[in-house]
Amino acid sequence: MAVPFLSSSSLQLTAPSPILFTKITPIIHTQRSCTLTKPRLRLLRRSAAAGTTVATDQTEGGGDVLLNVSPEEEKRVEVADYDWTEEWYPLYLTRDVPDDAPLGLTVFDRQIVLYKDGEGTLRCYEDRCPHRLAKLSEGQLVDGRLECLYHGWQFEGDGKCVKIPQLPASAKIPKLACVKTYEVKDSQGVVWVWMSTKTPPNPEKLPWFENFARPGFYDISGTHELPYDHSILLENLMDPAHVPISHDRTDFTAKREDAQPLVFEVTERSNRGFAGTWGREKDGKGSNLLRFDAPCVLQNNREFEGKDGVKNYFSGLFLCRPTGQGKSMLIVRFGVTKRSPLVQVLPLWFWHQNACKVFEQDMGFLSSQNEVLMKEKVPTRDLYLNLKSSDTWVAEYRKWMDKVGHGMPYHFGHRTISLPKVPPVVEHAPAGLIAGLSASYPAKGGIGTMHAPNLANRYFRHVIHCRSCSKVIKSFELWKNILSAAAVALTALAILVVSRQWKAVLLGSAAMCSAAAYACLTAIKMNTNNFIRTHRRL
Repeated sequence: MAVPFLSSSSLQLTAPSPILFTKITPIIHTQRSCTLTKPRLRLLRRSAAAGTTVATDQTEGGGDVLLNVSPEEEKRVEVADYDWTEEWYPLYLTRDVPDDAPLGLTVFDRQIVLYKDGEGTLRCYEDRCPHRLAKLSEGQLVDGRLECLYHGWQFEGDGKCVKIPQLPASAKIPKLACVKTYEVKDSQGVVWVWMSTKTPPNPEKLPWFENFARPGFYDISGTHELPYDHSILLENLMDPAHVPISHDRTDFTAKREDAQPLVFEVTERSNRGFAGTWGREKDGKGSNLLRFDAPCVLQNNREFEGKDGVKNYFSGLFLCRPTGQGKSMLIVRFGVTKRSPLVQVLPLWFWHQNACKVFEQDMGFLSSQNEVLMKEKVPTRDLYLNLKSSDTWVAEYRKWMDKVGHGMPYHFGHRTISLPKVPPVVEHAPAGLIAGLSASYPAKGGIGTMHAPNLANRYFRHVIHCRSCSKVIKSFELWKNILSAAAVALTALAILVVSRQWKAVLLGSAAMCSAAAYACLTAIKMNTNNFIRTHRRL
């Protein structure tokens, strides 16, 4: 993914994570040729895993280009204690949580509901009513209580049921009429949830990002729902090599001719993630710092000095939540202490639609990658052809999955996999917030329209999760209708009047209103229409 509003020269370095890492030596790679066929490559890998000796080919220029490990490393299996529920997961941007409606969300395949009670306190429950399993996220808020719209049961606070309309006046509410609760925290503008109901929340695991606490640090943040697994999303976000090709000319930072070899150095590694530096090979060393922390937090940072000698900081922060098989939700935050003039001039919705375009450019091949992984059912080492000069972080991430994947509902590691044990959840009928929006003004949710409930649709991937963009679209719709009506009225008046001078004035005014209405329509399309590459357009 490309940085949507800052050049590559304005990246920066964050302070150390509270999670301690151990210093390691750079990775050693064996020599294998990039011209190997897939069957030959798989034979080499199987032989290496079995500890046998196999001759390897050399590249024409000498040296190795493939990113692989030695037979000794292949045989060594490291497993770490890990329980995916004993982690904090990013749910939503705090500013976008609805004040007057529950919000249905998922972490892996576990469905939860988030809402604000009468005092504005965030509450999170299991998303099902104990009565007949109806989704509470399809309910409503009544006097700060969450009401199930199936039979009207109401819940508050710690999940206790406080009202059942069908009970006789003398009857007591059963003690079992309660919902499972989850601990949530609002930290630095993001709502986090602790997914374990057995182990108390661990505050030391709650992420803290020092750059976002710096005075004058300005960020542009948005939420995107995406139709592929969170591990594929993380791979994509930690892959700088694809940016010049996939996002060519998306903005002034991505140019196809800038595709080149990169250098990587893994400097820190633990059971909870890894970190290192990267940069262009021609620069000799990496000036960008990448850090991945369990369960799904990725940072790409850099420090730089301005012309005045003042040190500035840039952060690209990606909070990737698994939302079920083949689905994920991303909170992306780009921030800097020194803003470019463009950031100060252009509105927030412009940067949000630009970020949507970036994700759409990657969506086709990331979705197909997800399908291949599910179909082949083998570790990534049997499918990927990783290069030292582009794919180091991808390999590191999949090797980390080897360590901890046993503690996840499912995973695809470098050498190990565990397939999902439950079928994927398919929403046949949109509900709650999505249902309300798909049936609301200005469209009624017909197939192919802006409001069709489909993750391939930009409106449902981003706009419904963003208060700012939702308001902007409604405003543009209103102004488009007003200006269009004004243009028609002015044209009609121009026909009726006799004076040529007045005709010219009225027609000129009608033309200006029409142009303004068209500008509003263009802005609406920028926020709702998917990006389609030129060679794919009909």
